[in-house]
Amino acid sequence: MNLRPRRSEEPEVNLTPLIDVVFLLLVFFMVSTTFVREADLEIILPQASLEGAPEQDERQLEIIVSADGHYYVNGRELVNSRPSTLDSAIRRLVGDERRLPVTIRADANASHQSVVTVMDVAGRLGFSRIQIVTAELREEGDQE
Repeated sequence: MNLRPRRSEEPEVNLTPLIDVVFLLLVFFMVSTTFVREADLEIILPQASLEGAPEQDERQLEIIVSADGHYYVNGRELVNSRPSTLDSAIRRLVGDERRLPVTIRADANASHQSVVTVMDVAGRLGFSRIQIVTAELREEGDQE
């Protein structure tokens, strides 16, 4: 009977299968990943030239944002500046017609939030033709 302890061999770890699996996972994730920008916002940028005014549709929706944040829909002031009031005023004015162009005229000192609120309400109602009116910048020496 042999009572001497046996020499244990050092275990050997083969890393080749592990590296193969990691490489295959890397290739799989690279191929399956999409690089599409899904949050693109399509808007019509305003023109700032005085050469000729674009032809206006007979009916249009014009929303004016004053410097203090009050809204005017086609020249009529709303009772408050809440989005729900703006929503109901637009619905009452245009009914189910969503193909009308929406023109936003904002005072240069109006808050950014007021203009974004108008765009958000118009977008939620289904309007896709939204224009923001600008004024042409003049040189300091120009006066009319």
